[in-house]
Amino acid sequence: MMHGHDDSRWCNPSDNESFDSILARAMSRRQVLKAGLGASLAAMFGAPLAGCASGSSGGFEQASPKFAPLPVSIADTVTVPAGYRASVLYSWGDPVSTGPAFAQDASNTAAEQLLQSGMHHDGMHYFPLPVGSENSVNGLVAVNHEYTDDGLLHVGGMVPWTAEKVAKSQAAHGVSVIEVQLAGGAWSVKRPSSFARRITASTAMGVTGPAAGSDRLRTAADDTGRAVLGTVNNCAHGVTPWGTFLTCEENFNGYFAKAAGITGEESRYGLSASGFGYRWHEFDERFDAAKHPNEFNRFGWVVEIDPYDPSSKPVKRTALGRFKHESAAVTLAPDNTVVAYLGDDERFEYIYKFVSAGKFNPGNRAANFGLLDAGTLYVAKFNADGTGRWLPLVHGQGGLTAAAGFASQADVLVLARKAADTVGATKMDRPEWIAIHPDTREVYCTLTNNSQRGTGTRPAADAANPRAANVYGHIIRWREAGADAKATAFAWDIFVQAGDPAQADAAKKGNIKGDAFGSPDGLWFDPSGILWIQTDVSTSVLGTGDYANLGNNQMLAADPVTGEVRRFLTGPKGCEVTGVITTPDRKTMFVGIQHPGETSSERSDPANPRAISSWPDGPAGGRPRAGIVVVQKLDGGTIGS
Repeated sequence: MMHGHDDSRWCNPSDNESFDSILARAMSRRQVLKAGLGASLAAMFGAPLAGCASGSSGGFEQASPKFAPLPVSIADTVTVPAGYRASVLYSWGDPVSTGPAFAQDASNTAAEQLLQSGMHHDGMHYFPLPVGSENSVNGLVAVNHEYTDDGLLHVGGMVPWTAEKVAKSQAAHGVSVIEVQLAGGAWSVKRPSSFARRITASTAMGVTGPAAGSDRLRTAADDTGRAVLGTVNNCAHGVTPWGTFLTCEENFNGYFAKAAGITGEESRYGLSASGFGYRWHEFDERFDAAKHPNEFNRFGWVVEIDPYDPSSKPVKRTALGRFKHESAAVTLAPDNTVVAYLGDDERFEYIYKFVSAGKFNPGNRAANFGLLDAGTLYVAKFNADGTGRWLPLVHGQGGLTAAAGFASQADVLVLARKAADTVGATKMDRPEWIAIHPDTREVYCTLTNNSQRGTGTRPAADAANPRAANVYGHIIRWREAGADAKATAFAWDIFVQAGDPAQADAAKKGNIKGDAFGSPDGLWFDPSGILWIQTDVSTSVLGTGDYANLGNNQMLAADPVTGEVRRFLTGPKGCEVTGVITTPDRKTMFVGIQHPGETSSERSDPANPRAISSWPDGPAGGRPRAGIVVVQKLDGGTIGS
């Protein structure tokens, strides 16, 4: 998800070769698909990609969703198929454990907000209790709170703007950890709970990995470069095999301001004179990049949180690189090496992979907590012939030298975007969530849209990003050589091009087998092999123009073997549907509803907060609230069956 949901804010300025030139000397994408990637790829990588196979793929034919698909919706509610029910579990302002109730007039103080759910729920995961169990009736949910709508958050919105409002905005960011339980067929938040806590933009955090302690991370307040306050713009997430939550800092640049003298390195990450209008720098000077330039370098990381230990300190893992992290999908290679796939959510940015130096120890949870501190960060190069390779971002290799501005590995990681530019990675159409098939190990990534592809002097369409002015987005997938996640070569194809078959322009029709959608964003494979796709159509275009026929944002289920897509859930007005997970028995699904009622300006009118939506509290409520929805099957069966 991109706060702003406006992909015109940023464009990668590097001049890496685009595939329009490659295509002139390589086979066309149609030829690649027709050949099923060709005999040479089959010999090199083993079986073809699931979508290219004519028969079964990993025994997942039964993964085909079994429910009647929903029509599009413009209603101000959450809708699920016949035979299912949806109920609200945890909304902005609800107490995490003990704490004050939500004030519909927005009069809760900053101190109270620290004890309540933050705003704008995003990536989330269910952690069974106790750790290592398969408990499906009692567990912990960790959920991101991406950003704040200050028109809703404060009495009077941003007028006047005060230190108290800055503190409340900071308290509404970050992560919640809540304990949840099932009793009598209904889920609730357990209160009080010794596990419950809030992590915010002011929480003390450690910094580890190769960039920790470097000159680029040292500030007047922290001359060690190893202690940071807070995390912001927490978007998608990841989960480690040892049961920790990875929260991803996306559009961190929007919280900083620098009136003048912005450097090329700062510009590459979108630093500007006013940021996204949060105005924190007016009362918290660490967000004034002119006064504290290195504070800017201390955000844009993946943060590891242990939900089972409320006394533990979150840690920013610098070995995973600094960019606008959308997700961190973690898997294990056959030899238990830990691999994390990472997306950088802006136009013409990159897909990354981290491969650990150490190996996962299933018998010693504590021994795994440093595995994300040492290893190799790679960036993806997609070739026009359906092959690809992972390019290492290692100091001294591929032009990453002092002469190019990289004096150390810390520089490579702090300036990961510049490093990816230097080695010649492939510019993608906004890489967002990444999901890994539980059986075939194929990796899928949503490329949500890129309206500037092929416009003006910007990079043209290419094999991996085949549409100019790509307003609908697509989903790309790859299979690592030898089905080994740590391999440096892969084969790839495009799983689906989103679109609307009713469009007159052939390029906008897409090739969806089933229900139409656009701007794919959230992505997750359940254990049966169903691929769940969530959409984030910008509120600036929702219901108009190219998106006139697709209704509110939604969640769909896809069969990776046949490519069939069915609409499973539709959200309320102005929302984004984001974040999905089930309990281990797959009988309960948790789904995130972000920014219901959002306006195109993304800051609500404090005098009329329900102008677009009153979800979930209805017309009697004071303002719309993001929340987690619980979905269950009425017959008690598994979701999607």
